[in-house]
Amino acid sequence: MKYNNFGVAYSTEEDLVQQLYSSPDLNTSMMSLSDPEQYNNSIDHYNLDWDHIGKYNASDYDHLSIDEFDLLNQNDWHMPQEYADLDIAQWVLDQCETDAELQRVGEELLLFQERNIFDLLRYLKYLVDTMRSNNIVWGVGRGSSVSSFVLYKVGVHRINSLYYDLDPAEFLK
Repeated sequence: MKYNNFGVAYSTEEDLVQQLYSSPDLNTSMMSLSDPEQYNNSIDHYNLDWDHIGKYNASDYDHLSIDEFDLLNQNDWHMPQEYADLDIAQWVLDQCETDAELQRVGEELLLFQERNIFDLLRYLKYLVDTMRSNNIVWGVGRGSSVSSFVLYKVGVHRINSLYYDLDPAEFLK
């Protein structure tokens, strides 16, 4: 597998076949080939329940700066549609049990909205739900994220920042 300057992975057909031989359960959904036609036709011909592989064109990236590439990909969160459509603000508000929690969540949600990062919250909810459903253990909390009560409610960490009177501005600077 090779990577371009932006970290986009792509393979030759021979590389992909080698990878599939060594890891038959390989997730190919995010892979690209310079010529995926034969691979995709084989999947269709044999009625396999496998993901088609996209075409990698180096010229798609040649004209982009790293900042432009980053902007282009900020809307591609790779999460199920039910999470992409989730009214995350309402969901977090619904998790509140007291007026103090509602107040704090409201303040933080305004900060998240100002920064246009509700998609990040939706993705974190998806990530936490996925880790829980697969019994994956993660830490109790790290760094400034523990100052966010919204992240506590989503389940990203287990530090109740309201109880410890932590300033959400520490996280959302």
